[in-house]
Amino acid sequence: MLCRMTDTAVVPATEHLTKVYPGDIRAVVDLNLEIRAGEIFGLLGPNGAGKSTTAGMLTTRVEPTEGRALVGGVDVWREPARAKRMIGVVPQSNTLDRAMSVWENLYFHGRFFGMNNRTARAESDRLLQQFRLSERAKAPVMALSGGMAQRLMAARAVMHRPHVLFLDEPTAGLDPQSRIALWEILRELHVGGQTIVLTTHYMEEADDLCDRLAIIDQGRVLSLDTPEHLKRSVGADTVVTVTADGDLERLGHALQAAIPNTTSATVARDRLQLGVTSTDGVLPTVLSAADAAGFTVRDLSIDVPSLEDVFIQLTGKELRD
Repeated sequence: MLCRMTDTAVVPATEHLTKVYPGDIRAVVDLNLEIRAGEIFGLLGPNGAGKSTTAGMLTTRVEPTEGRALVGGVDVWREPARAKRMIGVVPQSNTLDRAMSVWENLYFHGRFFGMNNRTARAESDRLLQQFRLSERAKAPVMALSGGMAQRLMAARAVMHRPHVLFLDEPTAGLDPQSRIALWEILRELHVGGQTIVLTTHYMEEADDLCDRLAIIDQGRVLSLDTPEHLKRSVGADTVVTVTADGDLERLGHALQAAIPNTTSATVARDRLQLGVTSTDGVLPTVLSAADAAGFTVRDLSIDVPSLEDVFIQLTGKELRD
């Protein structure tokens, strides 16, 4: 297992970080973050929220318009060479060298970062075993599945023992089995002390992996906490989702008046979501109250609060919007 015992002083941070693209497109706005050493930190939000731009500014790939992106106190834009030695990056696109074998992609990366021949060979062998790729060591990169290629990029990113590993939408496009395999490896790295920063729009991924996460939309952090605390912030034990025809805002007011333990009513994607603090008799009450208000309920479901519910409460829209 890779043991990256991270110096507690070497953490990523942003100070009033802003990125404005031509046309006054404000991708990231006045972002202030401090990521703790040894944690898995997530940026959760829909496509276009500013997650990848933030990751790009923290990894020397995107120039900030204002503010600073820091790793271990090093301004990554002003001192990119120093910053790159402290970070490992797994981008969204496949950047493996297709002219080399799987093993060679690791070996030459290690040599590039100053490893001697013996160490680079040993580390390449060890990482291929850890990332479940030993049987593919001599295979050309083009022969790898999407999940295998993503694991190889992650192995290459930690080859030089970075203080911080950045992954930008690491499981986008992967099948469920490949996604779970990568999650298992990330957990192993985490146990070994590796600080990990990932961007994702998958709620399950953020909930399952992250110690803390920032919910981000339109370039701004809307809320930052542990997944559990974020879900508790909904202020309800249960979320009731109602699908019905007609004015759902009016239905929401009617149900809130009829159900005393309702904490919120939010309309998103032609559905009404009610936060309630008790489930005792709530479904029959919803049906009767909706009928009394002149609505016909077409579908009704009940569940515990999720990160999706947090996002809806914060923005009034679903994470997929």
